[in-house]
Amino acid sequence: MVFPCISSTGMILCCAQIESSWEDPEATLARAERCIGRASRNGGDLVCFPEQFATGWDPSSLRHVQGLDGPLVGHLQSLAEEYSIAILGSLRKYSVPRPENTCIAISPQGKILAEYSKCHLFSPAGEDRVYQRGNAIAPFTLAGMTLGIAICYDLRFASIFALYADAGVDAVLVPAAWPASRLSHWELFIRARAVEYQVYVAGINTTGVTPVDTYNGGTMVADPTGAPLFIAGAGEGVYSCEMSREFVERVRSALPVKKDRHPDIIQSDKTRP
Repeated sequence: MVFPCISSTGMILCCAQIESSWEDPEATLARAERCIGRASRNGGDLVCFPEQFATGWDPSSLRHVQGLDGPLVGHLQSLAEEYSIAILGSLRKYSVPRPENTCIAISPQGKILAEYSKCHLFSPAGEDRVYQRGNAIAPFTLAGMTLGIAICYDLRFASIFALYADAGVDAVLVPAAWPASRLSHWELFIRARAVEYQVYVAGINTTGVTPVDTYNGGTMVADPTGAPLFIAGAGEGVYSCEMSREFVERVRSALPVKKDRHPDIIQSDKTRP
């Protein structure tokens, strides 16, 4: 199912919920190009893909590890230029001593706008033993908005969203491989992070069955009030919505949560056990 893009002065975000061809980047990229073309024709400013979409997410795999000057990023840069649309993609990035689970934003001119490496690695599946974690947020600007990037498991950690809120972002983009068994948590966290920090939160999930787990889509975007703009089903598709900086500012003005935050709370002796 495809949600039609709306003509507006805001930013049109397109989320490509696709199933990865397991460990076959060329096959997945051929299908991803169709999503990019569709998003571009519908007036999209940015099209986003799930976590490690070209290969499928695998916390233990070292196949297809490459640098930002490798074939995967080069292909995405060429597609961004060809279709005149920004692209958010994820890969297993070469790094020392271990690779990083990294997401990059590419401009419509094919330039890398931002690079974010997953800060919270999924230890229940051993991702922390194979990959090294990132240590910095990565805000960037596009189409009049300031955006941030988080990856999958990061959703469970409010602190990274607090850092993005302090950096003035309007939206946080979250490519993911979030399993079907915990899909109720997925919606809960996306809506909670959005309303907590008064930002759009876009969760771009994968679908299908891999050797690692079963995925059931559910790609969604919540606005700064926590209201869902759409929630996708399990099937593949390109889902689109409008995001507006002006709306973010109105929400924050009406309820100035950030101004009222007290970050220096300490535990008093009287309340300590």
